[in-house]
Amino acid sequence: QVQLVESGGGLVQAGGSLRLSCAASRRTFSRYTMGWFRQAPGKEREFVALISWSGGSTYYADSVKGRFTISRDNAKNTVYLQMNSLKPEDTAVYYCAAGYELGYATRRDEYDYWGQGTQVTVSS
Repeated sequence: QVQLVESGGGLVQAGGSLRLSCAASRRTFSRYTMGWFRQAPGKEREFVALISWSGGSTYYADSVKGRFTISRDNAKNTVYLQMNSLKPEDTAVYYCAAGYELGYATRRDEYDYWGQGTQVTVSS
């Protein structure tokens, strides 16, 4: 079992930045591929970014490429999502997810564990 706790959400003006954090409970965190997803009101949860369990590979949705950066610190069992140049359409609840030794994984059903989510609101 892996427990995930997100933090760092909030209200920011368009063009601003936020850094989300996701702390994991498990010692074998380094064997989990970590993903960030988001869900806006009335929409399905969508993939945002992932970082492989080795940390060597990252992948981004086209909508955030060049603005968001995912990273991980295995010593702290934490994954981060640095979000720059935020837009109103980035407003959503952001969730982190973990999947054991996943490769390229952008579907929700590929991940085994989910956090409770953190709200990000970008005002225009």
